[in-house]
Amino acid sequence: MMPVRHRARGGRSAAAAAASGTPPNEGVRENAAVAAALDEVAHLLSEQDADPYRVEAYRRAAASVRTLDRPVRAILELEGLDGLDRIPAVGPVIARAIRSLVLTGRLPMLERLRADIARGSALATVPGIGPSLARRIDEELGIHSLEQLEMAAHDGTLATVPGFGPKRVRGIQEALAGRLGRARRPSVSPAPTMGEPDVAELLDVDREYRERASAGSLRRIAPRRFNPTGEAWLPVLHTRRGDRQYTALYSNTALAHRLGKTGDWVVLYYDTGDGERQATVVTATRGPLAGRRVVRGRERESAVHHQRGDRPPTRRRT
Repeated sequence: MMPVRHRARGGRSAAAAAASGTPPNEGVRENAAVAAALDEVAHLLSEQDADPYRVEAYRRAAASVRTLDRPVRAILELEGLDGLDRIPAVGPVIARAIRSLVLTGRLPMLERLRADIARGSALATVPGIGPSLARRIDEELGIHSLEQLEMAAHDGTLATVPGFGPKRVRGIQEALAGRLGRARRPSVSPAPTMGEPDVAELLDVDREYRERASAGSLRRIAPRRFNPTGEAWLPVLHTRRGDRQYTALYSNTALAHRLGKTGDWVVLYYDTGDGERQATVVTATRGPLAGRRVVRGRERESAVHHQRGDRPPTRRRT
């Protein structure tokens, strides 16, 4: 049987929804929610000067989902991932994003892109801080955001406020690390799984990022965390290797700042086929790889790569 390309709205939507058990109105609302998420991804990528074609791909996919004649949930349940891939303007990567939204209501890529967007002050919601202590922090330190609170917790400022002993400060550091951290932690395994890029590819993206950051040719953003002056110091790279999209930027974690590694540790975000993954590339400081760039969690493969002098795969930069 020939695969069906899904069409704009028509008379089939109610029948398709009924076949999957999805009420028509609910299907329309879910399609609208999925489209809104894709539109937001496009907007945030555009704000970071990502590849215009990639931005436009998300916008076109959003428009297509918004005018579908069937609920995306019905398509997924009846035809699987291939059915989503056949939606006009939706390719394999965006099809997986839609699947994630339908099955979990979340899109890790979108959550990551939102991470550097301003957050409202929510001091009283942090474990260990209630309304009373939140007011005291505001009055004595002039802190209004979670990012400012995190910096104060690490630089000793918060400990000067009555009521904040070492144990409470440590608890706040841990709570904020979880809340303000990236949506996904790096996958650590001794060998790449299906769909994972090899070490040579990751190190090549790392090399491109550091070279272009050093040359000043990348857009710089002002991270909300550990950046009291609001300086736009963090370079961001959007690039690709074959069909795989990458985003690279220096680490802006508390540990990277404490160890002075904000100009060395590079965090890579990429698509594997099962969703977005993350890897961190660092300069080894000890052992036979001292001074060499290695992928954390894949040190053995990094060593083999350097011993062989592997050359990176052919790439196309965007």
